[in-house]
Amino acid sequence: MRGVGSHLAVWLLLACTVGWAEPIEVSPSGSIPTIEAALTLAQDGDTILIHPGVYRENGLKIERPVTLRGVGDPVVDGEFKGTILSVSAPDVTIEGLTLINVGRSYTSEFAAIYLSHSDRFTIRNNILEKAYFGLHVERSKSGLIEGNHISGEALEEADAGNGVHLWRCSGISIRDNVLQGLRDGIYLEFVDDSEVSANTSSDNLRYGLHFMFSDHNDYTNNTFKNNGAGVAVMFSKFIEMRNNRFSHNWGASSYGLLLKEIYDAEVIDNEFEQNSTGIQADGSTRINYLGNRFLRNGWAVKISGACYTNAFHNNSFEHNTFDLSYHGQLHDNSFDGNYWSDYTGYDLDRDGVGDVPYRPVKLFSYIVNRTPETIILLRSLFVDLINFSEKVSPVFTPDNLLDNTPLMKGPVS
Repeated sequence: MRGVGSHLAVWLLLACTVGWAEPIEVSPSGSIPTIEAALTLAQDGDTILIHPGVYRENGLKIERPVTLRGVGDPVVDGEFKGTILSVSAPDVTIEGLTLINVGRSYTSEFAAIYLSHSDRFTIRNNILEKAYFGLHVERSKSGLIEGNHISGEALEEADAGNGVHLWRCSGISIRDNVLQGLRDGIYLEFVDDSEVSANTSSDNLRYGLHFMFSDHNDYTNNTFKNNGAGVAVMFSKFIEMRNNRFSHNWGASSYGLLLKEIYDAEVIDNEFEQNSTGIQADGSTRINYLGNRFLRNGWAVKISGACYTNAFHNNSFEHNTFDLSYHGQLHDNSFDGNYWSDYTGYDLDRDGVGDVPYRPVKLFSYIVNRTPETIILLRSLFVDLINFSEKVSPVFTPDNLLDNTPLMKGPVS
């Protein structure tokens, strides 16, 4: 230990006089055996190379612009004692590390990596295991979170954190990450002008992606599978949701996508397969639902009240138990030009468009919404009869909710 202290003194003297020309090398058997010692020595712009080994450290603070880079998969074990790395400086890069065993608490949001007021950060290609919160970021902008694998052991929501948690941030790119076993895979609150792309978020307790009060954001090419629910987007506007896949999000109140008080958004070219409900929209206005595919869901789409000026066009509804559930008046929403696998009309002029309008809301869907226990009658002849009678003479379902130009063919599987 005395030798280590002498080495550190020499390094400190050099740091104060000439600065660092070479990376700071951390190795369990080297002259700088701990990450904490390297951070003490580092100057602005330095690179700290962390070599293979297990570093049992926590509460590490990064307070200046530096790069932490793992070489050969070093492991930092927080020993369940709290947050492992805290960052409070701009222009910080953390990459190539395995961080395990974050502390757990009902009152503190311990994280593998916590960033506050850290602009232009990069968190790339790290493995975060047994995380409470994986990455917790607040009041930061222009950051990149890329290629990380974040996993937890969440059993109940009250004792679990989120994989990527952002609060009051802007200009953040979250891409190519894998998130599982957490409360929410990705959580955004008061986050603007950011993108969530090409992530896989699965097997999380609550949501694969959850964001609130966050405007001008895009999420594209993500997979949300087998979560408590896929994605919840609430109290936000100007959101683009494109080319995502929502699958196997099952449960009594589960869905692929929940839209709550959303305005001026695009839901385009997504796939919803085998969810309890594909899309549930409540109080959402001026949304374009275009080119989406709904395959073998319980309900493909549920529309609640106060939804205005929405357009459902060129979507494909295939073999869902119910294609559409609609509460309230139709107002100025439109449902023309979709493919419906239950459509039995004809196309005499062979232009690819049915000559008879399609009525997508079935009476039995209306009954099940009011009395869920009646679902046991789903395959009975009685249900076929009441659906047919309502189709001929609508009484309970909106009589003006029609697809006037139903497509005869859906997408090729």
